[in-house]
Amino acid sequence: MRYLPLSDTDRADMLARVGVDSIDELFADIPAKARLNDLVDLPRRAGELQVERQLSALAAKNVPASSVPFFVGAGAYKHHVPSTVDHLIQRSEFLTSYTPYQPEITQGTLQYLFEFQTQVARLTAMDVANASMYDGSTGTGEAVLMAHRVTKRKKAVLSGGLHPQYREVVEGLSGQAGDAVVALPADPTGTEDILSQIDKETSCVVVQSPNFYGQIIDLKPIAEKAHECGALLVAVFTEVVSLGLIEPPGTQGADIVVGEGQSIGNGLNFGGPYVGLFATRQKYVRQMPGRLCGETTDVDGKRGFVLTLSTREQHIRRDKATSNICTNSGLCCLAFTIHMSLLGGTGLKKLARINHANAVKLKAQLAAVPGVEVLNTAYFNEFTVKLPKAAHSVVEALAEKGILAGVPVSRLIPGKPELENLLVVASTEVNTDEDRADFAAALKEVLA
Repeated sequence: MRYLPLSDTDRADMLARVGVDSIDELFADIPAKARLNDLVDLPRRAGELQVERQLSALAAKNVPASSVPFFVGAGAYKHHVPSTVDHLIQRSEFLTSYTPYQPEITQGTLQYLFEFQTQVARLTAMDVANASMYDGSTGTGEAVLMAHRVTKRKKAVLSGGLHPQYREVVEGLSGQAGDAVVALPADPTGTEDILSQIDKETSCVVVQSPNFYGQIIDLKPIAEKAHECGALLVAVFTEVVSLGLIEPPGTQGADIVVGEGQSIGNGLNFGGPYVGLFATRQKYVRQMPGRLCGETTDVDGKRGFVLTLSTREQHIRRDKATSNICTNSGLCCLAFTIHMSLLGGTGLKKLARINHANAVKLKAQLAAVPGVEVLNTAYFNEFTVKLPKAAHSVVEALAEKGILAGVPVSRLIPGKPELENLLVVASTEVNTDEDRADFAAALKEVLA
């Protein structure tokens, strides 16, 4: 087939049909400062060997997470993933698998998605889970849209402890839809008065626990107040391993539970792809985005799996679709399912206890450093410390010493002087006693 590019006349006709004078008008919603006015400053061409050398030199400047003591969290966590997981997901029938449109030839895919849903529902103590969302942040945005559909209201209240990037996703979607968002100020201490923000106009209240700062939030009074006002509670998590130790959102009254599943079966992967977990009550299932796999029997009475619900625009009338999510993170789902199956309930609880114990050790060591204040009393494997100087400069100094020390809050919430000295740190099962000791000693030296 020949490539036939559009002519100037073709482009003019297309622009006229959509009612704009130039292509630039199609990008009016993108801030001017974010647009490129010229070509990217890269060589126009180079040989394969030259490109390989240049990219290898750039990659060598990175500090791999496994090569130094690593205490970074804030939504993406370094955990040990058994080699079995990677071995199995690279089988060709899994690696190339796509959307299970035809159940008669995709029984394997449907079955592991069914198992994935079961695992997520049990982890969150909810009635039903989908398979799946892109990640925790976009899943949170979808949860808010779902709450609007259920309640027929258009105002979401966001906790100040919600991950800043999750908040931005919700605000972006809501802004395009003309929905209202009440985003509370940053809440490093976990003491915000969110109950006073819930009223009869509220569609949902979105609360993360453990929150961005590592604070564990009691969801029960929030759920009670939300339900009194006819609103839904959307419970969010970024660290799924915490559900092995903390009371699940479903037993605390949550109506929708959404979060990030990266910690189980999936590496850091340079920020993605990840896998969003999404669960809800049975009565809201028809408003749930994504797809739902179910178990059935065939004409011979044999067990089989099907797509029970897939409320996207390709399957039903476009105006009735609950989401336009085009596919799920299938390979990441499978990695999650395999790792979760290897752990089992007992293994997950043990892993969670190890994570918490390591965080307790790190907290004690950092709190002993002069000038360092720990803001958390209750936490899982992550907490926030207040330093005597700007956290971003401390992190850079520690990186020079070969320690990746955490995430400065100012990196995700810039322009707030009261947050400049706050540092979010995490300690998972991959950290050793030597790692924690090195971190504390280096921090003491940097702050001296």
